[in-house]
Amino acid sequence: MKLLLVLLLCAAGFGCGYGSHSTTPPTPASTPAISQLNPPSVIANSSSFSLEVDGTAFASNAVVNFNGAKMTTTFVSGSKLMAAIPSSAITTKSTVPVTVTNQATQGGLYGGGTTAVTSQPMNFDIQ
Repeated sequence: MKLLLVLLLCAAGFGCGYGSHSTTPPTPASTPAISQLNPPSVIANSSSFSLEVDGTAFASNAVVNFNGAKMTTTFVSGSKLMAAIPSSAITTKSTVPVTVTNQATQGGLYGGGTTAVTSQPMNFDIQ
């Protein structure tokens, strides 16, 4: 009889959703926007350099993408990032896109968090 009572209580608890967590889907992060690149261009086959990316809505985990590749990025503020651009990324004369991605963040026990959002590109000239 005790076993039947325990089984009945367990079935009622799980049937009501007691044993499962509802989850909140992630929401998009703030959309970053680039207003300026400094320097705006470099000479092809020159040495590595630091690229200053100015704009708005940069998250502390933001990453600068140079010609589609993630660069080592330092967060300075919500309006400034510094990216280390290796010499291997500037070997050929061309115009390449620079974007900023506010990366996804994990939610808590019940979900939430954010999804990654990438800015519109700004062109960078390799001369």
